[in-house]
Amino acid sequence: MQNIHGNFTEATKTGFYSLGIHPWYIQPATWKQQLEEITLLLGNDNVLAIGECGLDRICKTDFEMQKEVFISQVQLANQFKKPLIIHCVRAHEEVLLLLKETPAMVPVIFHGFHNRLAVAEKILNAGHWLSFGKALQQPGMQAVFFATPINKIFLETDDGTVSIESIYTAAAAVKNMTIDELSLQIEHNFQTVFKVTV
Repeated sequence: MQNIHGNFTEATKTGFYSLGIHPWYIQPATWKQQLEEITLLLGNDNVLAIGECGLDRICKTDFEMQKEVFISQVQLANQFKKPLIIHCVRAHEEVLLLLKETPAMVPVIFHGFHNRLAVAEKILNAGHWLSFGKALQQPGMQAVFFATPINKIFLETDDGTVSIESIYTAAAAVKNMTIDELSLQIEHNFQTVFKVTV
């Protein structure tokens, strides 16, 4: 599944997608128009989720504006019953608080998770999912991944140079599973969250 941040109409002609306003690309003058464009496309069967959206403390976008745009996308996800894919950098407490104040009535996946076990546990205790990528090559993240319930994980490349095969290999080794066993579990997780059979 691909995340689309720009030309929404052209991008959604084939394949599965998520659509969202990423914190890096929020423009004060146009984000509401972008949200309207996304809204018009959310009825398409190939648009599976809203995202990436969320909060990022190290980007230049005004943090209060990030919150406003994020809340709008949570509300949109609830309206269209589409899962949320979260981009979060140094703002996990704030994202979890906003998700508590404006509850997401849909599954929530924290994309590219690369943080401590204590943060992972807070996210998991709130009922959300974690998606892991190239950070799985680091021993510290392997410990977090090992502690994460198998029914709450996804794997990704995030346009990185590491292949998805190598990520699956690393993940299977950490969980002491075969790649086939892991693949079946990820497929089950995908079906649970996105309601799509692949």
